[in-house]
Amino acid sequence: MVAQAYKNTKSQEIFSQAKNLMPGGVSSPVRAFKSVGGEPVVFDRVNGAYAWDIDGNRYIDYVGTWGPAIVGHAHPEVIEALHKCLDKGTSFGAPCVLENQLAEMVIAAVPSIEMVRFVNSGTEACMSVLRLMRAFTGRDKVIKFEGCYHGHADMFLVKAGSGVATLGLPDSPGVPKSTTASTLTAPYNDLEAVKKLFAENPDQISGIILEPVVGNAGCIVPKPGFLEGLKEVAHANGALLVFDEVMTGFRIAYGGAQEKFGITPDLTCLGKIIGGGLPVGAYGGRKDIMEMVAPAGPMYQAGTLSGNPLAMTAGIKTLEILNRPGTYEQLDRITKKLADGMLAIAHETGHAATGNQISAMFGMFFTDRQVYNYEDAKTCDTAKFGKFHRGMLEHGVYLAPSQFEAGFTAIAHSDEDIAATLTAARAVLSEIK
Repeated sequence: MVAQAYKNTKSQEIFSQAKNLMPGGVSSPVRAFKSVGGEPVVFDRVNGAYAWDIDGNRYIDYVGTWGPAIVGHAHPEVIEALHKCLDKGTSFGAPCVLENQLAEMVIAAVPSIEMVRFVNSGTEACMSVLRLMRAFTGRDKVIKFEGCYHGHADMFLVKAGSGVATLGLPDSPGVPKSTTASTLTAPYNDLEAVKKLFAENPDQISGIILEPVVGNAGCIVPKPGFLEGLKEVAHANGALLVFDEVMTGFRIAYGGAQEKFGITPDLTCLGKIIGGGLPVGAYGGRKDIMEMVAPAGPMYQAGTLSGNPLAMTAGIKTLEILNRPGTYEQLDRITKKLADGMLAIAHETGHAATGNQISAMFGMFFTDRQVYNYEDAKTCDTAKFGKFHRGMLEHGVYLAPSQFEAGFTAIAHSDEDIAATLTAARAVLSEIK
């Protein structure tokens, strides 16, 4: 973890080639390092808490493929299970018993889910659940929150935070105004703004969708009473409450944010972890709502690769590992040690900073104000974050390449990894201004 030994000539060469092959040289925008400067690292392999790039640099990884690697990269038990599954084939396009097994685990873990439908991504889960909300209520409008990201479907690309904020795009060209006309927005943690939207749109709103802990504007936690208030106001107006737990599901508790906070929504979106690192998503909720989904009901949604045996296998093994005693206590302990340590070092080295941490999610903002919503997050010194990110990279620590993304820990992270990360942070924060 010595900055002087850092080199990235091979990464630069590969990325230069990639820019002629793919838009911006990447398959997903935030990977392009637009908001932190420089060019992205090209990974070669991952294992446990670490990633290695094609130049041979090793990093302590706090991105974890954006969340799925909660048990660590290439966990030997997950890999072994996948090897056995590969011998049977990669995709059936037909029912398999593994779907039942993972469905039973998800239903047993997540309080709101009585029935579940597997899809292939968080975006698919969110766009499907929006259709279901509208079908069940017979209403078109939906409330989302500024800075909350629910995938790249047209109707959600309104004040969406994350990659959109990273690229400096207020929304996205190519999205018709008619598509987003039914999407209403409110500041996160502002219950009065939500009540006002219901008052202004009586009997027109199908429901509220939100990240119960925001991960796409940095890590932002709900104020006491906010989630409870959302459920109350939604039900008082005949609307549904949807938790997008693509990030928080099985990460901040085995049963997700709804278990952590004791708030049961009507519907839930899942992803990331339940595929154990393979592409997967899911949505589920009350049985009376889910039975509207085809072929049980009239609301159509389909997917050839949905429930494929590889993703189901990786998800089953990952959830088995997570459900072992002491897992979430360990995740909370190491993440708190990391987050508190980073914040203390920032203050000691003269930087205005604040931060949030909940279980295995964390974030630090370079601002002197507490961050309760996306507007607060936008007060951050993003130029300073870019310098910090580059410095940490050169010291062997891989953080999300955007101020507007949460960080993730895994049970593979050791106390030694946390100590090394804090040593790197002290070195970097002592140098930058």
